[in-house]
Amino acid sequence: KAGLDTVGFKPICCGGREDAFALHLAADGAIPVDTVNPVWLRPEAAPYTASMIEERPVDLDLIRSKYALLRSNFQSVLVEGVGGWKVPIARDFTTADLAREFGLPVVLVIHNRLGAINHALLSLESIAAHGLKCEGLIVNHFGEGESVALSTNASILEDVTRLPVLFSIAEHQPEIELARV
Repeated sequence: KAGLDTVGFKPICCGGREDAFALHLAADGAIPVDTVNPVWLRPEAAPYTASMIEERPVDLDLIRSKYALLRSNFQSVLVEGVGGWKVPIARDFTTADLAREFGLPVVLVIHNRLGAINHALLSLESIAAHGLKCEGLIVNHFGEGESVALSTNASILEDVTRLPVLFSIAEHQPEIELARV
């Protein structure tokens, strides 16, 4: 919508494929859904778990080739993590390993709830330990009601991490307003 030469990439989908179709449509259908999302596992579980249930390993070479295809055709590719920073894709390969292999800057998504600050700080330590840089935070607000923690988490995270909250998003929010960073 902002006119940036950017596409979304969901390397692995476990469960429903709605997100993959949304990314496909966001690219005006110009990119096949199987390029936007090269690995689709039907069980709603971590990729390694889903691959064991389906009795087929996650095809990392397919993910690599589709990512390289998108990188060669677009100025930037937003890569969605799958289930969290340290979620196993294979026995000895995690989402963090994929981000490091691709040399990606990281944006950490935080579920706004009690414990969010601890979760964010631990994740940021792990991101740094993997040699990557976190560029900012996204705070999700989904059906949690109101509390002191929920109303202060974003500002406290910005203060203690010195990272910008790029945007916050609430359930059923039709549009987002990006931070000016």
